[in-house]
Amino acid sequence: MQKKRRRISTKAKPQPAPRTFFRKLKKWLFIISIMLIIALVPYVYYLDYTVRQQFEGKRWALPARVYAAPIELYAGLAMDDARLAKILQELKYRPDPDLSTQGSYVRLGGEITLNTRQFKFWDKPEPTHRVRIVFSGGTIETIEEVNEGKELSLLRMEPIQIGSFYPALKEDRVLIKLDQAPKPLVNALLAVEDRDFYDHFGISPKGILRAMWANLRAGGLVQGGSTLTQQLVKNFYLNSERTLIRKLNEVIMSLILEARYSKDAILEAYLNEIYLGQDGARAIHGFGLASQFYFSRSPDELELHHCALLVALVRGPSFYDPVKTPEKARKRRDMVLDEMADLGYITKAQADQAKLKPLDVLKDTHQAISRYPAFLDLVRRQLQQEYRNEDLTSEGLGIFTTLDVEAQDNLEAAIETTLKKLDKQTKTDVPLETAAIFTRRTTGEIVAFAGARDPTVAGFNRALDSVRQIGSLYKPVVYLTALADPQKYTVITPLQDTSFRLSSPGSETWVPKNYDGHEHGTIALHKALANSYNLATVRLGMGVGVAHTVKTLHKLGVERSMPVFPSTLLGVGELSPMEVTQMYQTLASDGFVTPPHAIQSVVALDGKPLQRYGLKVKQTIDPTAVFLVDTILQEVAREGTAKPVYAYLPRDFNVAGKTGTTNDMRDSWFAGFTGDYLGVVWIGRDDNQPAKLTGAQGALQVWGATMRKVSREPLTLDPPDDVSMVWIDRNNGLRASEACPSAARYPFTEGSAPKGFSACTQGGGSPSDKPSEGGGGEGEKDESWLKGLF
Repeated sequence: MQKKRRRISTKAKPQPAPRTFFRKLKKWLFIISIMLIIALVPYVYYLDYTVRQQFEGKRWALPARVYAAPIELYAGLAMDDARLAKILQELKYRPDPDLSTQGSYVRLGGEITLNTRQFKFWDKPEPTHRVRIVFSGGTIETIEEVNEGKELSLLRMEPIQIGSFYPALKEDRVLIKLDQAPKPLVNALLAVEDRDFYDHFGISPKGILRAMWANLRAGGLVQGGSTLTQQLVKNFYLNSERTLIRKLNEVIMSLILEARYSKDAILEAYLNEIYLGQDGARAIHGFGLASQFYFSRSPDELELHHCALLVALVRGPSFYDPVKTPEKARKRRDMVLDEMADLGYITKAQADQAKLKPLDVLKDTHQAISRYPAFLDLVRRQLQQEYRNEDLTSEGLGIFTTLDVEAQDNLEAAIETTLKKLDKQTKTDVPLETAAIFTRRTTGEIVAFAGARDPTVAGFNRALDSVRQIGSLYKPVVYLTALADPQKYTVITPLQDTSFRLSSPGSETWVPKNYDGHEHGTIALHKALANSYNLATVRLGMGVGVAHTVKTLHKLGVERSMPVFPSTLLGVGELSPMEVTQMYQTLASDGFVTPPHAIQSVVALDGKPLQRYGLKVKQTIDPTAVFLVDTILQEVAREGTAKPVYAYLPRDFNVAGKTGTTNDMRDSWFAGFTGDYLGVVWIGRDDNQPAKLTGAQGALQVWGATMRKVSREPLTLDPPDDVSMVWIDRNNGLRASEACPSAARYPFTEGSAPKGFSACTQGGGSPSDKPSEGGGGEGEKDESWLKGLF
């Protein structure tokens, strides 16, 4: 029995293995937990550092905004109501008979009444104005301040934004403070996206359950379970991939964010970070920019239905796009209004009234990232002389440029129309290309700029980088060099326009020819330039020295080296259109080197001026010699190679200009100026094959078509004190009286005019003035060889 009981008790005894297993499992779980905690602590610390680093530092890379020149209106300005209405559309002004907000206008008959936007310029802030503008005969008659009942002498409106400089991620936003966000906007956001925002600690289990129940009842996604803090973390720090690790990071970082910062700070960051739409390559972030983009209103001007629509976009800006899918957007907006009413933020009557409102979005919301890419390329290059590239793409700078949008549009229209016509005319197998620069004559401010035939192309900038032979555009440099020595040369100095051969060791004999293939004998200096005679020009240039002409070119502000060869006198040297503009800008500025520039001012994000780009001039050329050359350039347009300019402008505009054509008609150039603008145009082919156009046949047409639209002032040249206008008998080159039928007035540097007198009088009798003793200048005694010279 005892043995049996022992056997029975032995079989009934429990095995120790299970207890051992659980003890070991518990031990290992404890060890693993400790290890996870040890590993998690530094990871959480890392996430904490990441959160603080960006939230307390520069949270966003803010692109620089580039503006055109401000729009200035005044009585007497050539402008009609249709043109102003177009400008207002460019500025995203809204037609509104009540003028309820800034940026609104009403057009009635020959009047436009508008509510301008306040704007902070580099020099002072411009307040909002309610003004009535009356037009008459194609000009502004009066500008009246409606509220005060007084006339304004000048109305400066905000400039048109023409582009931005973005970092790699083309995110755009306008930062706002929490107190700048309208209360209905914040309430709508909390009602739909996170009604427990001010109660939870970063994540909201109650909100998750409520969202699940609401979505089940609605049979679709109407609410989300993520808090605003989680949404901010996801947009601010993380990517959109759906993984467990990313979700874990989101939760931990949300807890950290809530522990370290106030609810208001988190909400303000959310208002500026949330993605609300796409404009081409530009991403619209934040309610500040979205209110401008969709409604052309500042946040403080948003009404209830605007706020509800913006919050509706949070769930899906593409799906609820109010431009492309207005019905979906309206339905979502109305749902937001219902949620606000259910929570008591608004009454049901207010919700119903808001639902009756239209979506009210702009017809054209698009804002080009780079509306004028060639000009923006120029602006960036000029800025990079003083600013780092990361400053231009992340500090939110405001860059005010000199571009005149209307002048730019007119230039682009002239290029498109003219080059289409020239393509047909020349019948080349490769389309013609072009570059053009127009400046204000007195300041050098660039008002219009083209780097290619297609203004939308952001690529090779021909205005800056295409270096081509300039042909006869160099000739004024030769004549300027000569006229700087009045003891040897005057405007009527006789030159020999006859053929010659020039040989030098180790090179082929050079035999220059005139464009028309003829020789013109003895001619006056001014006539040689007016008609662009090659033979006379080379003879003159050889007389003054090729090296001296190159030195004159450098004095005109051109820094590029130039070969010192006789052929340089006929423009075989190469310059870019910008360098040509510099050369002629100095001629148009009385000998003052005035660098063409594209920037007026740069301001910081807070509006503080960082840099002003004032007028920088330096006198480098004798203004007397410049005046003499400029008068001959007027003759070029009046009687010489540039006569076609007066098919575009009235003859009393007294245009000064010069055509340029290179060998085999590869390049067509024209440079010229009126009283208010200077323009340089090049037309040619990128493969450097013949364009089959002279300067007058090609470039001049683009210049003329542009100037016809933009120029308002004739050119008046003011002679320096040491210049006298003297009557000269064109038959013999001697002094004459005004009564002489063959007399014309020419400018002379003091002491350089002829001293002899012509026998010519009005009646053909005795001279009106007795010749000076021993005087004769260039025409003394027998002057029959000068017949027809002038």
